[in-house]
Amino acid sequence: MSDLFNALYKVLLASWGVLLESAPYVLLGFFVAGLFKAFLPGDFVTRHLGGNGIGSIVKASAIGIPVPLCSCGVLPAAAGLKQQGAGKGAVTSFLISTPETGVDSIAVTYALLDPFMTVIRPVVSFFTAVAAGISVSFSEMIGGGKKTEKTASPEEACCETSCCCKKEEEKKKTTAQKLKEGMVFAFGDLLKDIGKWLLVGIILAGIISVFVSPELISRYIGNEYLSMLFMLAIAVPLYVCATASTPVAAALALKGISPGAALVFLLAGPATNVASLTVVSKILGRKAVIVYLAVIIVMSFGAGILVNYLYGAFGFDIANWVQIDAHREGGFIATGSSVLLLFLIARTLMPKKKPDHS
Repeated sequence: MSDLFNALYKVLLASWGVLLESAPYVLLGFFVAGLFKAFLPGDFVTRHLGGNGIGSIVKASAIGIPVPLCSCGVLPAAAGLKQQGAGKGAVTSFLISTPETGVDSIAVTYALLDPFMTVIRPVVSFFTAVAAGISVSFSEMIGGGKKTEKTASPEEACCETSCCCKKEEEKKKTTAQKLKEGMVFAFGDLLKDIGKWLLVGIILAGIISVFVSPELISRYIGNEYLSMLFMLAIAVPLYVCATASTPVAAALALKGISPGAALVFLLAGPATNVASLTVVSKILGRKAVIVYLAVIIVMSFGAGILVNYLYGAFGFDIANWVQIDAHREGGFIATGSSVLLLFLIARTLMPKKKPDHS
């Protein structure tokens, strides 16, 4: 029994170390997400994603990069875009770039991994989303897909969804009101969607830190290509958001997994999971989902090979940058941020009181 408590203590200590490193950046990421929500026009996305051209696909990928939504949270947004006239290629692009990255996950990548991975992750996500969007559009063209529905213009979509009235309401709001609504969204709804999965990722990182040895990694998945295939096999069916996947990738990198394999997990995990693929098939169709999944796998694997080459060519060592240290004591900012983040997550998980109408 003492061994069990000792192991549990080590896992909690290691997880606390991950939380200390990541919490300030997580809070910063959610704050920026709140600013996006507060000051980005409600119809900004739909106005730029109409049609089936490459331009709309590229825009969809670029717009999706900073938006902090997980692979399930992005589905309602994508369905709405489809209904409001966005082409399948643009919707596909948005579906991939949005969950693979976000301002929160980019901040955590810098905290737990290294500056190079912080840059390469959204760049690869952008090109993966563009490639998938173009591939889906092309597959529709060669498949002789017929347009069964009229593509609505932004104005028509606006009137259908009554966002014209919403625009007028938005104009009447003060900056303080918008900021408050943005922060309520970021630290309320968004944190509720992502927070529990972030804690799961941090605990998994603690477990990996304690129980997975570098020798185990080198013995079973030490091969560059085998490790990437292993990461794909785990990541594709698994539900993990971009923010939660980062501490897991960091813990594996610390144990000796290649940077390319870590990137494969960071890309494929958030963009795919069994639950979301069934919904995506309803939005895009079965043929498009096959193309969607194939492009993610091929691009992730190719990016992993390229990243391994770049790390070797420039002499980078990701393990030297990884900041997980189970025995490190955090400063005031790190400790305060960790306690605040835990409190905010706990608050979102508590059941809401029903209003008393008596």
